[in-house]
Amino acid sequence: MPWELGLAETHQTLVMNDLRSRVVIQTDGQLKTGRDVAIGVLLGAEEFGFSTAPLITMGCIMMRKCHLNTCPVGIATQDKELRKKFTGKPEHVVNYLFMVAQELRLIMAELGFKTINEMVGQADMLEMNKAIDHWKQSSINLDALLTPAQKPHENTGTYQTKTQDHELASQLDNTLIEQSKDAIAGNNKVKFNSKITNMTVQSVQCSLHISSRLVVAIT
Repeated sequence: MPWELGLAETHQTLVMNDLRSRVVIQTDGQLKTGRDVAIGVLLGAEEFGFSTAPLITMGCIMMRKCHLNTCPVGIATQDKELRKKFTGKPEHVVNYLFMVAQELRLIMAELGFKTINEMVGQADMLEMNKAIDHWKQSSINLDALLTPAQKPHENTGTYQTKTQDHELASQLDNTLIEQSKDAIAGNNKVKFNSKITNMTVQSVQCSLHISSRLVVAIT
């Protein structure tokens, strides 16, 4: 499914249920230009993920051999001789993203927006490309994508304004890690009691610390 469809539906659903102000929406998938970002913002996104394009700025030539350890430009390989061919620099990615941002600024100025926040979800600023005139297009209806989300009331947020505290810092895992650090390090056995309820959340952080220690010991 194209990210445009999922993004528009997600944003509209959150707005209609007055939940959009609590959520940051991120989208990614073949984003290359400032125009791509502008379309994403107008459809409801606030954050964007770039992967392939920055990789190309580092020298990737799309050989599709990332899993074979034979990357000819030294990016996706552990071969010492091939890695000598890597010529990428952080500045290459920085320059690319600056150009993306500059193109986005120009589009925002053209549309009359000063900030990203006021631009989020303004899907009515988009329209179908009239230059594309083909009989297959006659059955395509993009009204659902190009219509701004319906607000249940005037003060409904259209972008993230509220920070949610999931209280992760106070979860049991952090206590277990602190109390078990000697045992995890392999020094001493530990024993302690903790009070738990049916609302106590046990995640995998403590297990991760233990398994990481085991991997180090094995290798």
